[in-house]
Amino acid sequence: MLIRSAVKITVCLALVCVVAGACVAQQSAPASGSESQNQAQPQEAAKTPQQAAQPAQPDPAPADPAPTDAAQSNKDKSAGETSGKVAGTSNDRLFYTLPNFLTLQGKQLPPMSSGDKYKAVAVGSFDFVEYPWWGVLASISQANNSEPAFRQGWGSYAKRYGETAGDSLIENFMVGAVFPAMLHQDPRFYQSGEGGPFRRTGYAMSRIVVTLSDSGHTQFNYSEIFGAALAGAISTYTYHPKGTYISTPTNNHLYIPSDRTPMNVVQTWGTQMGLDTLTLVVKEFWPDIHRKISHKYRTQQESAASSVK
Repeated sequence: MLIRSAVKITVCLALVCVVAGACVAQQSAPASGSESQNQAQPQEAAKTPQQAAQPAQPDPAPADPAPTDAAQSNKDKSAGETSGKVAGTSNDRLFYTLPNFLTLQGKQLPPMSSGDKYKAVAVGSFDFVEYPWWGVLASISQANNSEPAFRQGWGSYAKRYGETAGDSLIENFMVGAVFPAMLHQDPRFYQSGEGGPFRRTGYAMSRIVVTLSDSGHTQFNYSEIFGAALAGAISTYTYHPKGTYISTPTNNHLYIPSDRTPMNVVQTWGTQMGLDTLTLVVKEFWPDIHRKISHKYRTQQESAASSVK
């Protein structure tokens, strides 16, 4: 379990380093958001003499004005942020793969119903990406013979896979659905996008202990703190192996202590809290990474098109 947790933390730390560096690079780039609006005005040139000589015509019946490109872009962006499979969620994915449906940009949205909180967590927890990820973690546990009471073999791998999936699912539902539904807290993470890297990192890390209620008030994040603790206790005392005797080439009656201990609960809770904190930091900087990747892709496309001409 320690090695598997170390792998998770190492991956998250690597992602944090990448996103922090990208954020600094993004801040040094010049802003160019208003260029399209500045170029649009010269299109309305003065009328020709023939047009000026014509008598004024009555205005036709008013029609709905066509949205400008900027307004349409903002509308599409706003719709994309909440176009998830569940109302009030997004359809975003971290690095285009990992479910990020409870992360949003902009101001707070109307509260989610209890049913939508469960649906949103279910959609993300049973996403197709999760199944191979559980397989990777189970393989690491198998290779390091963590919790040796499971022993080795395909049957033991299946047990470790089920244990990994169970730990993930229980924690997701406790933190994102059960406690938020009972305590009327908002399980969504609202990206800040304001200030420098250190300020934004501090904001993201603070969300592990601070959250919003359904009514929009700032509250202590009971859902995260106590949800993760209860998830660790449930998983530890239900399907993690008990103390047992196993046979080895050197000892036919080797005793393996039980993993169902309070210390294991605390360790599981602490590891999950650390992972959730690092994940929030990655989520905060993901829009910067997304813009950087998209800009690089467009530049490559333009270069390829110009070379063909």
